[in-house]
Amino acid sequence: MSDETYGREDAAQDAEACAEALESLDRIALDELSFSDSVVDAQDEVHEDTEDEGGDAKDAPDEAEEDDSEADDQPESDTGEETVLLDSLPAEDSLTRELPGLGSAPAVDETIAMGDIPLPSVPSAHEAEVRHRKMSPKRRNLMVAGVVAVALVAGGAGYAAWNGYQQEQAAAVAANAHTMMSVQIGVHAAGLDCSTGSKIPVQVSGQDSDGSSVSETLYVDEHGRGIKLLPGDYTLSIAASPIAADGTIYTVPTTKTQVTVKSDGQDLSAQVTFKLKVPSADTVTDDQIDAAAKYAEEGGASSSATAKVLQQAATARRDAAVNAVSAQKAQAARDADARHKATDLYQLDIPVEWYGKVETWQNGSTLCIYLAGDSDTPIVTLVAVREGESFTPDEGDTVLGAANLGNGYTVYASGPVYPYVVPQTINGRTQNPVSTYPMNTAIELVELTTGNRYTYSQIKNVLVGKDGKADAATKLETDYLAQILLPSIKAQD
Repeated sequence: MSDETYGREDAAQDAEACAEALESLDRIALDELSFSDSVVDAQDEVHEDTEDEGGDAKDAPDEAEEDDSEADDQPESDTGEETVLLDSLPAEDSLTRELPGLGSAPAVDETIAMGDIPLPSVPSAHEAEVRHRKMSPKRRNLMVAGVVAVALVAGGAGYAAWNGYQQEQAAAVAANAHTMMSVQIGVHAAGLDCSTGSKIPVQVSGQDSDGSSVSETLYVDEHGRGIKLLPGDYTLSIAASPIAADGTIYTVPTTKTQVTVKSDGQDLSAQVTFKLKVPSADTVTDDQIDAAAKYAEEGGASSSATAKVLQQAATARRDAAVNAVSAQKAQAARDADARHKATDLYQLDIPVEWYGKVETWQNGSTLCIYLAGDSDTPIVTLVAVREGESFTPDEGDTVLGAANLGNGYTVYASGPVYPYVVPQTINGRTQNPVSTYPMNTAIELVELTTGNRYTYSQIKNVLVGKDGKADAATKLETDYLAQILLPSIKAQD
């Protein structure tokens, strides 16, 4: 039987006992009231007789003698009580008497007819005071005791009701404290589908409502669902990376968040949100893969076999990425060697945008970079000049920039301003030999000298226009070379 049931039975028993006590008090009070009224009536009669005796004192001896003589003449009753016959009663004391003009019909006193019963009147202050003086101390004590008993009964019933409510609340709290609550957190893991991959392991530590310590690993899906805990205060963190079906391993956030579990279905995503980012596959380590596989096998995956398959996928993805990066690095090294050029005074790197599209020839400290397969179409020519000496470019070329080597020499870069020359020759404004370039060559020359920042059509229609000025087109080429080629020119070691 529950504590609530015991509490209700105790309250019922207390109420019954109080009721019995009140009933006993009522009986005693009634007896006392009857006794007190008798005493009071007797006292009143004595008081009246005393007053009568004062007025009839002279006649008292004669009446006493007559009573004594009459008493001697009357026969004595066996019981000692006097029997009074109705015939001996005076006419006015008879229950029925003849009224004038009505014969012997009984008369009814109209003051006691039904419907005419007088209502009780409220006693005056004097009468109340007299009644209070006539009331015996015992009677007053009984009345006070009755009031106290009623108060006790009411108080006992109220306490029983309140105690029952408290017990119900305590039982509800106790039940909730031992009921597992399902809660949801926020997670972001791009490309993760836990139905084909593994779930996210969440490390939970803290204390439940019973004061018991908690330390366990729970698993949530890509929506943050899957945690069930008793009410309490906990700290949540990500234990390891899940494994996506394609072998993706995620970067594990190091953040820890404290939460309070209160109710079932509680959404904690506003307080707890973990973001798992996708790193470059070639940077994933064996330790990361092993940790992810361990948690997948312990509960993150549907079975140990599935966890093994996911581990193999993660390893294969990482290895493929590592091989791809290694191949890219090897190719970049070869390209760097191919792009790297050197003379007896300086060295430089061909711009990446030019690689594979240009070739070079070298003569001492002079290096010419020209269009691949066409040595008669130079893009830029580099010449080292001793400090103090002047430099004059070839006919038709323009000085596009210079780099000081710091060893007493300066390297000058010169060449045609193709963003200007090519559109002009095609438009028939000059007889320069470049007018013989086919259109695809003209387009490529413009793109190379501007670093693919502008197309031939843009330069022809906007930058050069109809006025034939070369300033805007020249600036495009000089700016590009100043940013990309000239900074790579260094003195030879």
